[in-house]
Amino acid sequence: MTSSFPLFAAVPLAARDPILGLNEAYQADTNPKKVNLSIGVYYNAAGKIPVLSCVQKAMQTLLGQVSPRTYQPMEGPAVYNQAVQKLLLGADHPIIKDGRAVTAQSLGGTGALKVGSDLLASICPNAKAWVSSPTWDNHRAILEGAGFSVEAYAYYDATTGGFNLAGMLNDLDRAQPGDVIILHACCHNPTGVDPTADEWGKILDKVEQRKLTPFLDIAYQGFGDGLQEDSEIIRRFAARNMPVIIASSFSKSFSLYGERIGALTVLTANPDETKRLLSQIKRVIRSNYSNPPIFGASLVSTVLNQPDLRALWEEELAGMRNRIREMRLLLRERVSARVPGKNFDYIVKQRGMFSYSGLNAQQAQKLRETYSIYIVESGRICVAGLNVDNVDYVAEAMAAVMKG
Repeated sequence: MTSSFPLFAAVPLAARDPILGLNEAYQADTNPKKVNLSIGVYYNAAGKIPVLSCVQKAMQTLLGQVSPRTYQPMEGPAVYNQAVQKLLLGADHPIIKDGRAVTAQSLGGTGALKVGSDLLASICPNAKAWVSSPTWDNHRAILEGAGFSVEAYAYYDATTGGFNLAGMLNDLDRAQPGDVIILHACCHNPTGVDPTADEWGKILDKVEQRKLTPFLDIAYQGFGDGLQEDSEIIRRFAARNMPVIIASSFSKSFSLYGERIGALTVLTANPDETKRLLSQIKRVIRSNYSNPPIFGASLVSTVLNQPDLRALWEEELAGMRNRIREMRLLLRERVSARVPGKNFDYIVKQRGMFSYSGLNAQQAQKLRETYSIYIVESGRICVAGLNVDNVDYVAEAMAAVMKG
């Protein structure tokens, strides 16, 4: 039947998300040896998404508490938001004591980026936004959706597999006061390349000199060197007494992907500014999804606020972090043995869940079509998808496509 109503007749088919589309293709693949290294999800040594013991214990507690499922405050529960601030800044940080931070529960880290971008666009409509080259694909989409013109600054050095500090600082000289800069606080997605402490100092100086607005994305706190170590750059920015916006997520660190639980935090100059910023954040949330859901925030705040569960979570998170490190070492060892003469040290120098493997789009396609190994066309692999049962197969396939 042909409709006489033409509204949707010319709507084009949108391109598949470059990462989620690969995940769909992996699910449809019938090869028993298939390996999914595309999507940013932590798998345990058995290749399964874990349900953390601390989460199970918190869930049992919450399921025994029957309560009305009424609307939450637009910014989420205070007990959750306070726990987020303490995790990012430290429990005794003067910014928290002085009321110079405002936090709102969000729909994952993506939701925090969306609310933060909409907030900033309403405050500084003429500003540009700057993202690293490369960055997580959704950064650009979210910023552009908020109305920003987006520029890229140099970040990854393909010749070394490391960080291009000089290129970044040179590009930021073109940024104007008030421009927004997205920075990955730790475990850079997609490259796994992080600045050193000294390099961060130079970045801080440049951001301060150019009067830029730092928007820190910390989706992987705890997967680099540890909870406090990975959030150190947030405290260093806070010490500069500049406005700081932070998008954080518990999807990975709590293995709560489907709960969509994150937070937007803004560091302010004084309690009055905090109050005014909260009113604007609530305005953005109200016009977007109105109120956040209950269960994910309840799980996270229960774990973070009960010392025994907090200790268990930190132990489990350390286990995930250490397993990823072990997989990096194994992958380097197995690929190096098959491609003698090539230096793969960058694999173990990179941090967090992701690694830029050095493979190009054609090689990534060959991995998928010939070996049913799914990686992003940029060459990014999710190291957390490796285990002792598949790392040899992956290394052999990588070596084969590298040799042509």
